[in-house]
Amino acid sequence: MNWYLSKIVFRIICGEGDHTAQFDEQLRLISASDECEAFAKATAIGQSEQDDFYNHEQQLVQWKFINVAELYRLSGLLDGAEMYSRIQESDDAEAYIDATHRRAEHIRSTGTHKILRLL
Repeated sequence: MNWYLSKIVFRIICGEGDHTAQFDEQLRLISASDECEAFAKATAIGQSEQDDFYNHEQQLVQWKFINVAELYRLSGLLDGAEMYSRIQESDDAEAYIDATHRRAEHIRSTGTHKILRLL
């Protein structure tokens, strides 16, 4: 078996969708024998995790699976290996830096930022 890193993309639509388009990009580890199987598994995950629910304002919120945007075979796990990179532009550099420092302090003070459950 091989390990793959996939990026699964969802669109988030709230109410009638009269808002700035929102997309959730999720990085998922996939165990598969080859790229074709990995793509199929990532697609199945995306399709199975589509969801519709009502928020606290009783607006319908929809998470719609778009597709698998990226798929990389991992040749091995290496301490410090780059898994993802994204260039973020900000109109307020100081606010972005401050938010980054606040997130880091939260991680330091409370342990891990999020617990990832791999099923």
